[in-house]
Amino acid sequence: MAASCQSWLANEGSKHLLLLLWLSVNVGLFWKTFRIYYRGPQYYYLHQMLGLGLCLSRASASVLNLNCSLVLLPMCRILLSFLRGSRKVASRKTRRLLDKSKTFHVTCGVTICVFSVIHVAAHLVNALNFSVNYNEEFLALNAASYHGEDPRKLLFATVPGLTGVLMVLVLFLMSTASTYAIRVSDYDIFWYTHNLFFVFYFLLMLHVSGGVLKYQTNLKEHPPGCLNPNATIQEDRQFAPGFEKLPSENAPEPLPGGLVELEPFLQSSFVCTEEPKFQAHFPETWLWISGPLCLYCAERLYRYICSSNKPVTITAAISHPCDVLEVRMVKEDFKARPGQYIILHCPSVSSVESHPFTLTLCPTASEATFGVHVKVVGDWTERFRDLLFLHSTWDAEILPVFQQRRYPKLYVDGPFGSPFEECFHYEVSLCVAGGIGVTPFASILNTLLDGWEHYKLRRLYFVWVCRDIASFRWFADLLCELHNKLWQENRPDFVNIQLYLSRTDGMQKIIGEKYQVLNRRLLIGRPRWKLLFNEIAKCNRQKTVGVFCCGPSGISKALHKLSNSSNPYGTRFEYNKESFS
Repeated sequence: MAASCQSWLANEGSKHLLLLLWLSVNVGLFWKTFRIYYRGPQYYYLHQMLGLGLCLSRASASVLNLNCSLVLLPMCRILLSFLRGSRKVASRKTRRLLDKSKTFHVTCGVTICVFSVIHVAAHLVNALNFSVNYNEEFLALNAASYHGEDPRKLLFATVPGLTGVLMVLVLFLMSTASTYAIRVSDYDIFWYTHNLFFVFYFLLMLHVSGGVLKYQTNLKEHPPGCLNPNATIQEDRQFAPGFEKLPSENAPEPLPGGLVELEPFLQSSFVCTEEPKFQAHFPETWLWISGPLCLYCAERLYRYICSSNKPVTITAAISHPCDVLEVRMVKEDFKARPGQYIILHCPSVSSVESHPFTLTLCPTASEATFGVHVKVVGDWTERFRDLLFLHSTWDAEILPVFQQRRYPKLYVDGPFGSPFEECFHYEVSLCVAGGIGVTPFASILNTLLDGWEHYKLRRLYFVWVCRDIASFRWFADLLCELHNKLWQENRPDFVNIQLYLSRTDGMQKIIGEKYQVLNRRLLIGRPRWKLLFNEIAKCNRQKTVGVFCCGPSGISKALHKLSNSSNPYGTRFEYNKESFS
């Protein structure tokens, strides 16, 4: 059980610790702001007018400020790649947290939606209370123009109200278009609506500039609840819940930080020396979001300049079985590490749509070519394939370089980091691929062809599961070449290759005499994951094994569960999964 707890902590501990920290900051910020507006003397008269709506609206606003600033940071891909690749983050556990950037982005987004509902509901109550509880004594405190004013005027005829309504509309469009169904069915809708965040942040800046909610500035001269000699009714003054009126001698001085103890004020019969003065808050939202927003905009601008400056040179387009095409490219000063991914943008296919693809071939010191494998599964990939093979038959395997001028323009954004970069930093790694999920491991295997001595990696278990026998031919030549190289170097145990054909009508083989090495490693059926983990644990006692998965969710869940399980050999499995941010 100790080993199981140790594995769970290795895989989930840092993630849950970060989540707990984030949750604590949100709860603490909400409670602190709520308490300030509920008990703070500077908000006494405003709280009398608006009640709990004031506290909830301001507390939810503080949470929104925090998450509106955090939601942008996980999308700074260049920053994340720099932190991972430059080894600025020394701890592997901390680096693995970078793989959760997309999950954190979604979590912050959901939090923004939830607290926006609370914020809007509280302000609807506030708008009604501004109208119903119009204060004839302190006119500067009112947002309404007169008693009984239509609350809809406050929502649609003021800057804070109108910008708030527009932000709700923008947020609704962004959140609904971010669902998986819409992203898959029509990516353009997701792209256009998600880029409305520029409009959202602009409206947010205007929203906080209205100055509707005001606080009292002269607490010393006019403590809340003091006796006003000019007022006709003092003894019947009603105090908001939480405030009490008891006799006392003197009004206290403000405490450090601008807070004042309320009870001494409200317990006194202190005579006011002047009328209360009210002032709108200085907008603080821009202090929260300006840094992350400027950082993200600067990165977007830098990526746009670098990616759109010059299209890549396509050197070859290769058609593979099972609707897979390979694109090999060259770009000046392009550098990438094994396991990274790039974003392809082809204006001839779509002016706005772009897609991430893992590099299957990385540039080296001697060869500048890099490449990706694309599975044709949607409208974008179908149009992209048709443009690539427009001037040749589908059976043509390689389009020569001299036909380059006929290729569509293709722009590359990236490369960006992924968890598979950590594969070389384990002494033992288990790489599991499902179908086209083999692409990140292809770049790793290609790198091993150039030499493995200068890496920490000393044993690699490679498991590839496919439904169609022809799919193995995507990288059959690469696997055979790597196998032969390791045999020549007397290291046949460096890479353990297991191929599984999950769906078949009978025994099949990878066609070709040169693939006999792979035919001997081809198994029919699905892997028995528990036996595989036990075998690896037994052969690598007391070691840490990196588990890397790119494939269907069923395989991912099974590997994740086994990585957190115990074993009698003291072996610890650390789970990593591909997730494009």
